[in-house]
Amino acid sequence: MIFDFSPIWENIHLYLGGILITLKLLAISLTFGLAAAIPLGLMRVSKQPLVNAIAWLYTYVIRGTPMLVQLFLIYYGLAQFAAVRESMLWPYLSNATFCACLAFAINTSAYSAEILAGSLKSIPHGEIEAAKAMGMSRAKLYRRILLPSALRRALPQYSNEVIMMLHTTSLASIVTLVDITGAAKTINSQFYLAFEAYITAGAIYLCLTFVLVRLFKLAERRWLAYLAPRKA
Repeated sequence: MIFDFSPIWENIHLYLGGILITLKLLAISLTFGLAAAIPLGLMRVSKQPLVNAIAWLYTYVIRGTPMLVQLFLIYYGLAQFAAVRESMLWPYLSNATFCACLAFAINTSAYSAEILAGSLKSIPHGEIEAAKAMGMSRAKLYRRILLPSALRRALPQYSNEVIMMLHTTSLASIVTLVDITGAAKTINSQFYLAFEAYITAGAIYLCLTFVLVRLFKLAERRWLAYLAPRKA
């Protein structure tokens, strides 16, 4: 069997453009997803039953339904309602990039909220007592002690979420966006070279994953060094 990668190199601009779109989707989704995850995570550890229940229901529904279904509901489903089409939101909801970012941000916010809630619960009680002994208010306690500590402790788990979101962005090709997977689909439809097109896409995702893993390892080495076991 002879592989023909010449069409890949001739159309490498499709992959380069796809990388930019993939990174754009990832960056926007993670930024807004994390912004939503912080208050959701705080709600998940709240002692108020109603507040906790609202956050739990949100994360349960989002984590319990497939990402593809959520994307279809936002991109295709909302368009069937006349009220949506006639609203001021329609210019945004009719845009594939906006819908993809919205769906990805909603999805990652639920997972990130649970990660953050778990980190908040794992903070040693001694840190909280020490902050209270210094006379910190509840707001200052969360701002200066609990949230920074929880975000640092969440790095290993959050790195997995980021990598999963990188792979999840491949679904954007289904809603007409030419990301990395979309570039592979385009080349395959033109030249009928499925193996070459998709193995190239897979290699690009692998390289991006490697870069993200290394960046998170460096971040963990810097911000989690105090948690490492001391050498005898």
